[in-house]
Amino acid sequence: MTIYYVNSATGSDRNSGTNQTSAFATLSKVESLKLKPGDSVLLAKGSVFNEQFDIKYSGTDSAPIKIGSYGTGAAPVIHSGGDGIHSLYASNIVVENLKISNSGGSAISGGSVSNWTVRHVEVDKSGLSGETGAMNFRNSKNITIENSTISGAKGDGVWIDKVEGFKLLNNTVTNSHGAKADAVQVNDSSNILIRGNHLDQTNADSPKGVLVLIRPENAVVENNTLSGGGFGISAQAGKNVAIRDNDISEFHGYSWSFAVGLGDEGNTRDYDIAGNHIHDGAWGVVITAPADAPSYTRTNIKVHDNVFDDLSQSALKVDRPASGSFSNNTIESGTNATNISPSIVDAHTVSNNHTVANVETALASPVVTTAAVTEAPADPAVVAVHDNLKIITDTGDAHRGNLLENDTSDNGTLVLRRFGDEGVGKDGLTLTGDYGVIHVDPEGNYAYTLDETKLPTNDHDGHVSETFSYGIDDGNSYHSDGDTLTVYLHMDSLLS
Repeated sequence: MTIYYVNSATGSDRNSGTNQTSAFATLSKVESLKLKPGDSVLLAKGSVFNEQFDIKYSGTDSAPIKIGSYGTGAAPVIHSGGDGIHSLYASNIVVENLKISNSGGSAISGGSVSNWTVRHVEVDKSGLSGETGAMNFRNSKNITIENSTISGAKGDGVWIDKVEGFKLLNNTVTNSHGAKADAVQVNDSSNILIRGNHLDQTNADSPKGVLVLIRPENAVVENNTLSGGGFGISAQAGKNVAIRDNDISEFHGYSWSFAVGLGDEGNTRDYDIAGNHIHDGAWGVVITAPADAPSYTRTNIKVHDNVFDDLSQSALKVDRPASGSFSNNTIESGTNATNISPSIVDAHTVSNNHTVANVETALASPVVTTAAVTEAPADPAVVAVHDNLKIITDTGDAHRGNLLENDTSDNGTLVLRRFGDEGVGKDGLTLTGDYGVIHVDPEGNYAYTLDETKLPTNDHDGHVSETFSYGIDDGNSYHSDGDTLTVYLHMDSLLS
């Protein structure tokens, strides 16, 4: 495992490149090497490289090839008339701590690659010669883009096509320019996790939309902030798609502009649209298709526990046959709840929605108590014990043991869903499955709320309990089971 150093200011391609005092000068020199698994290529901070960097060789799962930086100062910059970083067929690559600016082609372009991680990369202006966008991957597997910033792309900020296993985590993508440009577009891909991103098309020159998913399969879009564009999320022709806990706003410019749209491009089934705040736009959730579109099926579309306000049109529009439900949503007065075509026989079941004068009350965050999945210590005041679970896997096999030992996820977060029907359980314990999401972090911690006004007047032997069913979705697989959660209440310290 060799570390190669590259310094555009002080290096020389006649050097060995294996220490900082004998660094190479160019990326082309690195390309002439046969990189091996575990090798690293580190670019000196403050360096500027006016060339495309081709990555030709592969690492392994345990020993990826890393492209990064060293030294102090500003991140090294790659300029190129072509792509900034380009690769075909390479696998197990990490690209981190770089800046790619003013590239003629894409900032990073990968074809038929696998197991790539791009993190802490800044992209400023890309696709200048042909609207190729910023980060593009196609016909690939297991691509992760995280903690990076993309701005001013000409074309899509992130463009994904036929990728099995894609994660977009905690990135900022702003102002992808062009009549066909979206902040993020994902086509014909599966096992998708889009979480914690800020996607903003507010000042794009010809904004199309913010997030596009075409024929997604097994996709989770959660805890993102999306603003601007002609629409927020277009999720067409998908299967098993969860869109939850996002803030979607300022989608405008067209009479049809929507926060979440589906129903076009093909058959659609099993959508869970929940916990989103949808505001300052035209339509909310739209299930529709052009008049001349084929007769697609739209099955089990659930829209629940969302908040809608400041919309010029309805919170829900359905003008094509669709089955599902629209329930437990909060709608600010002045926004129409539904617009469902009378000709739709198999329309959504509408129930338990309520109108409020001001949504601030609905959006007020409850006090959240964090509980550890461990034995109860004397402190903190509220502790949950959750162990000895039986997990039924997708293949039908079963195993027993601690949840976090048997079902850890690559991103360190498990999502528990599909609790019982009650929004507020007995004794004031709130577990909101169909009404929200509970996250478990790598240490086994998760959150729930307690309503002090509904706590028991006696000690109930020091605990209350809830029985629930749940699903575990780590972005790559889904499991389901049931169990009992026991919460130990130290009443004196809790209520003092």
